[in-house]
Amino acid sequence: MKQDQRVNFMNAITQTGAAVSIARLSKAYRTREDDEVLALDQIDLDFEPGSFVAVVGPSGCGKSTLLSLLAGLIGVTEGTISIDGEAISKPHPKIGVVFQSDLLLYWRTVLDNILLPIEIKKLDVSRYRLRAEELLTQVGLDGFGNKYPSELSGGMRQRVAICRAFIQEPGLLLMDEPFGALDALTREQMIMDLQSMWLRVRNTVLFITHGIDEAVFLADRVLVMSPRPGRIDLDLKIEMPRPRQWNSAHEDKAYHGYVRQIRDIFEAKGILVAH
Repeated sequence: MKQDQRVNFMNAITQTGAAVSIARLSKAYRTREDDEVLALDQIDLDFEPGSFVAVVGPSGCGKSTLLSLLAGLIGVTEGTISIDGEAISKPHPKIGVVFQSDLLLYWRTVLDNILLPIEIKKLDVSRYRLRAEELLTQVGLDGFGNKYPSELSGGMRQRVAICRAFIQEPGLLLMDEPFGALDALTREQMIMDLQSMWLRVRNTVLFITHGIDEAVFLADRVLVMSPRPGRIDLDLKIEMPRPRQWNSAHEDKAYHGYVRQIRDIFEAKGILVAH
């Protein structure tokens, strides 16, 4: 396919990110002893269309609960979640999810794994095959479309999982610690790959992570959550030009200032020990 044809195809399917509104959101769980555990408490948030929002916080603070609520995988206890003005209570076609585990089907090729959501939605698979090939090229996996998951490294499989999410053209992409199981070098490359893919599509992203550095590097906005019950302790706007380069960003005084603000919150609560 000629380059201009590829560009035209990409432009034809690129869409604006979804607007997300969260109002008075709370989530409580019942234990086996019938006690109530409050995971999230009265959260109010709005995400601008096409924004990249990262969420950091200690283990057990409700980060993954927030993502599961947005994905429609669990129900709210109190409050509302809406996407483009539509209240959601179950999985929505405008939402894509990437988990820490790649969840690829071992009996399907890389290309067929990426195209699985298209088959489920009964869309024109032949049309999206071109998009799948583009995505593979973008993450450095050109020529791997006919391989099987067992033939790939962990980092390569996670790249395929991200391609599978992007091919759905989600207005809202939810990512739950997608790089948590990767080694440092692979993680760094994946962060750069994700930035590149997102800059071309500009969908709305909610990115859950324990990594302060990757949150500041990737996001337009970093939300810092408190220990349970989860509340928003800090809503930090990241004003750094894009595209961001890993080495130069880590040498930027502004970058270190943002990281410092987040660490200060954790140190004040005893989550990080200051030295």
